[in-house]
Amino acid sequence: MKKIKIGIIGCGNISDIYLQNCTKMFDSIEIKAVADMIPEKAKAKSIEYNIPKVYSVDELLADDEIKIVLNLTIPLAHAQISMAALNAGKSVYSEKPLAINREDGKKIIDLAERKGLLVGCAPDTFLGGGIQTCRKLIDDGWIGKPIASTAFMTCHGHESWHPDPEFYYQHGGGPMFDMGPYYLTALINLMGPVSRITGSTKITFDKRTITSLPKYGKEIEVQVPTHVAGILDFTNGAIGTIITSFDIWHAQLPFIEIYGTEGTLKVPDPNSFGGSVFLRRYDHDDWKEIPLSHEYYNNSRGIGLADMAIAMQTGRKHRSSGELAFHVLDIMQGIHDSSDNCAHYTPITSCVRPQALPLGKLK
Repeated sequence: MKKIKIGIIGCGNISDIYLQNCTKMFDSIEIKAVADMIPEKAKAKSIEYNIPKVYSVDELLADDEIKIVLNLTIPLAHAQISMAALNAGKSVYSEKPLAINREDGKKIIDLAERKGLLVGCAPDTFLGGGIQTCRKLIDDGWIGKPIASTAFMTCHGHESWHPDPEFYYQHGGGPMFDMGPYYLTALINLMGPVSRITGSTKITFDKRTITSLPKYGKEIEVQVPTHVAGILDFTNGAIGTIITSFDIWHAQLPFIEIYGTEGTLKVPDPNSFGGSVFLRRYDHDDWKEIPLSHEYYNNSRGIGLADMAIAMQTGRKHRSSGELAFHVLDIMQGIHDSSDNCAHYTPITSCVRPQALPLGKLK
């Protein structure tokens, strides 16, 4: 199988792990070029990771050898760059979220369909050994039929550690749009799509003060809800609860738990690829830690891109798909819309539950 040539747009912090993994871990892809609004950033990454070309965005989009654009820009720019890539005749794989609203998300999906191109989107942590082990346990019937789930992401925001935290509190940010994609993608992989949504949201602190460098002391005006709670009615009949919050100092909560007719599954952090998996069936005296059944339990960011490159050549569906990411985006916005409108929200999207990874290496 030949390697698909990739061009990266956006050389910020997240680009390092993609460059590390995509140049060493996966056989289906090859990074040909990097581009950034700040050319010095792209030049530095090209030297550090031995990338052949440093381009402007327009030059990268004009290179016929590049078949997939890896979009690592900030969330506000995701839709613009993805649309530009598709209009240039290239498939696109974007960091999460697909877009900051479902209208732009739909434009991306519709354009790709018209052009006969693929859209992929992070997160791909659900393809890691931890959550794929959980998927196998559910599919093999260890907890019976799933009937409910809980998911919690709680912290006190990013202004104490992130060097540039303002965008987390602007439109397109907030705890649901920042961290929700990890949790919702994992839940859809384990439970399937969502058919109805109820939500409540609030802003607890109108202003935040940055205590990290280099912007120590700067005040942030909070524009988006920072505590978001949702009820998810899954198509399979299960009911899920999700809370994401930047307002909580301390908590002792699981990341994700899946409750079935015959037992409970404790799922590791969906923002990681590995982690510990625990199972307790109705006939167990205690929790049992389950050895991971799948590979990719270390940081394997980029596996969704590599899977998409294989799918381009084999004709099968890729797992970190635009269809999945659009459904996640619809759910996230739907939780906010439900709160704003004091009513249930019925998603305009759905998706096929992603195919489980095979045991062993990606193929």
